[in-house]
Amino acid sequence: MIKNRILAVLILLLGVGVAFFVFKTEPKLNKNFENQSSFFKHNPFRLGLDLSGGTHLIYKADVSQIPAGQVSDSMNALRDVIERRVNLFGVSEPVVQVQEGGFGSGGEEKLIVDLPGVTDVSKAVAMIGQTPLLEFKTESSATSTPQTATVGADGKVTLNADMGPQYVTTQLTGRYLKKATLVFDPNTREPTVSLQFDDTGTALFDQITKDNVGKIVAIYLDGAPISTPVVREEIPNGQAIISGSFTPTEAKQLVGRLNSGALPVPITLLSTQTIGATLGDNAVNSGVKASIIGFLIIALFLILWYRLPGLIAVLALGIYISIILALFKLLPVTLTAAGIAGFIISIGIAVDANVLIFERVKEEMRSGRTVLDAVSTGFSRAWFSIRDSNISSIITAIILFWFGTSLIQGFALTLGMGVLVSMLSAITITRIFLSSINFLGESKIVRFLFSSGISK
Repeated sequence: MIKNRILAVLILLLGVGVAFFVFKTEPKLNKNFENQSSFFKHNPFRLGLDLSGGTHLIYKADVSQIPAGQVSDSMNALRDVIERRVNLFGVSEPVVQVQEGGFGSGGEEKLIVDLPGVTDVSKAVAMIGQTPLLEFKTESSATSTPQTATVGADGKVTLNADMGPQYVTTQLTGRYLKKATLVFDPNTREPTVSLQFDDTGTALFDQITKDNVGKIVAIYLDGAPISTPVVREEIPNGQAIISGSFTPTEAKQLVGRLNSGALPVPITLLSTQTIGATLGDNAVNSGVKASIIGFLIIALFLILWYRLPGLIAVLALGIYISIILALFKLLPVTLTAAGIAGFIISIGIAVDANVLIFERVKEEMRSGRTVLDAVSTGFSRAWFSIRDSNISSIITAIILFWFGTSLIQGFALTLGMGVLVSMLSAITITRIFLSSINFLGESKIVRFLFSSGISK
């Protein structure tokens, strides 16, 4: 009994400390900041695009040169490359997703990019546009020679053959690039860029060099040739050298751009949308208001219907809310409007566990058990129902997170975390609190306080 009382005091102190950590005002907050009533502006929670504002970009991907069976893989590679690129600029939790070509998209492959906190569209576009498109092209085998016409001083027209080589695109692109490094030529000390391809790229490069010995294999970056080396021999190890009139700074910059991700397919910006802070504030305030109202209604119901255990459940529920919000801060979890909805639902699930326990306790008391025995037995028998229902909720959250889009994933994450923490609050915290107050004895008042509804 004494042990339970000590644990109850420690949990209470822990709950107060966690609540202080969660609800303390951010010291760096500008006192003149607009809309001081917004809860999340006073607390360093990580907010999603719909709450903090930001930029929404839609790109069209040109997959005309990619075989039909490789379009999906190329788009997924494009998504990963763009995500790595914007991460380098310190954007908080960017969301990059593929919209596959279908009836609703007009058959076009699109890339959706959400950048929370970035409201400068030109800056957002620059983040994506700086990502290079690396291509390897071989000399064309076409026999026709392009011609240009010039008019002489005597008025005669002369046809001049353009003897420059024509190039055709190969399957080898930056999609298969493993890494790029800055290397200085040991003889000339000129900076060069060394490329190392992955297994697929190595096989492609091997075949290209094998088929083009004595010919030019041009290296294009963002549609412009940056190097036109002549293949002297077959290169089976997947290593290529880009040489040219680079300065060390230019070569280093090129290495950084290539390592940050060479685009596997070209993209074209279709539309931009800026989500302002006002819309985000409204969503935050509405979510916080809904959470407070929901908590108060639940607390009123628990206290009126379950009396003393209900009051204990409200206290445990408050500790649960503080713990889950602290986890949102520490991990950190990106909160969206859907994520707040998942958090609110998890509060209801936490209450459901308490209801099952209290109903079991009431049944045990009706069978003649003492309050102490009824609490112990009620918790033990309710545990199996709570375990099964919560496991099913967790499985649902995992499935939603695994297969859902970013919006659904935010909901699933907060819901799953809430269910896990609610099991702790309902089974452990509530039980310790109830066990610590049984020193009141077995009087009629105690039994009345531990009863529920209209029963005596």
